[in-house]
Amino acid sequence: MPPAFLFDLGSIDLNTVLFGPEEIRLSNPQRGDMEHLNAIVWSDPTKGRILGYKDVKADEFWVPGHIPGRPLFPGVLMIEAAAQLACFYTKRYEGWQGFIGFGGANDIRFRQAVTPGKRLYMLAEKQWARHKRIESKVQGIVDGQLAFEATIVGTQM
Repeated sequence: MPPAFLFDLGSIDLNTVLFGPEEIRLSNPQRGDMEHLNAIVWSDPTKGRILGYKDVKADEFWVPGHIPGRPLFPGVLMIEAAAQLACFYTKRYEGWQGFIGFGGANDIRFRQAVTPGKRLYMLAEKQWARHKRIESKVQGIVDGQLAFEATIVGTQM
């Protein structure tokens, strides 16, 4: 049985856009093919929580090769998308400056395929921050189902 979502999505308007691509670019350095966060739809900084999404498109660089005839959004890019969400949270709400690098990932589980044409919602919840490191639990949701979960660490460089 998959774990529960990090927080209840029932009371959140998933059509709201708090921050779009331009605002995200003010915090996150990724550009072009490596931008995997399209919007922030909700946040609760008092509880260290944030919700964003990535629209998975049919013309992305990985589609022809992963997997021909049955394109599947690569798991490593799912984790990257969630790391971008956590980075945005850390800079916007924790006030960190400069570059935040990907310091690690643990307890990763992939539970559902994510294919072009789907919207991947990502949930992040801050666990702790100390010594220029921050840990977040993250989850990806597609079609109301848990697609992945992990714990990721960001490092201020």
